[in-house]
Amino acid sequence: MTTVAAPTSVPARRGLPGARRLARLGLYLALGLAALFYVIPVYLLFMTGMKTFAEAAQTSLMWQLPQAASFDSFGQAWQTISPNFMNSAKIAVPAAVLSSLLGSLNGYILAKWRFRGSETLFTLILFGMFIPYQSILIPLLKVEAGLGLYNTLLGLVLIHIIYGIPITTLIFRNYYVGIPEELVEASRMDGAGFFGIYRHVLLPLSVPGFVVVLIWQFTSAWNDFLFAVTLTGQDNWPITVAVNNLAGSFEVAWNIQMAGALIAALPTLLIYVLLGKFFMRGLLAGSLKG
Repeated sequence: MTTVAAPTSVPARRGLPGARRLARLGLYLALGLAALFYVIPVYLLFMTGMKTFAEAAQTSLMWQLPQAASFDSFGQAWQTISPNFMNSAKIAVPAAVLSSLLGSLNGYILAKWRFRGSETLFTLILFGMFIPYQSILIPLLKVEAGLGLYNTLLGLVLIHIIYGIPITTLIFRNYYVGIPEELVEASRMDGAGFFGIYRHVLLPLSVPGFVVVLIWQFTSAWNDFLFAVTLTGQDNWPITVAVNNLAGSFEVAWNIQMAGALIAALPTLLIYVLLGKFFMRGLLAGSLKG
């Protein structure tokens, strides 16, 4: 007759050793200090925007709270730059969406429909990421003027779409490489064509990649200053150029300018606060691997 050994008791899990606790505490402290470092400019923008002109003009009181908090500066700033805010939205939203779609199609072709010379073409597309903006301003100005796109929002949208294609292609191509070939082959055997495979197989799996590139491209287009100030006039200025011109000729109303700067930064700030975790998930899902 065999006897069954009594199960050994599992030792209770003890807390982290003192050294690991200290290391984790140090990590949290470092992260907290880093967060505080990046929040300080937002604090200064908001506090200065709440002050009167006289208070904001005294740099020695920069860190102090306003004596009588008021949103008047934000109202004045918004009244001036609200048309430019809408111009930025009309530029950034279509530029982000269209460059993401084109990058997704490029990545799909270069990852799943490779052809002779595809690697060379991919390298040439990536080369566009390293062309300095300043080096092509004059040719770009002449081209846009010749096409009748100078001083138009459409011209800026087109520029951001073209300049966004290299990075979006890179992200999607590396993302699609990780998708099993069996899924694509099974769709081909079921009769799906080029767009059928893209629509029914890759596109539903591309949500993390689209989150990454949409946030990336929206931020790039929204924060653009160089193309905007060079290729548009006052009627079509985006908000970045308008905020720069809030400063007066003889004196700077720091409270209004800081309020305007905070308004200009608010969309991208909210995007990263609300969608930051999805952005990180997209990166970890493979969007920038490969």
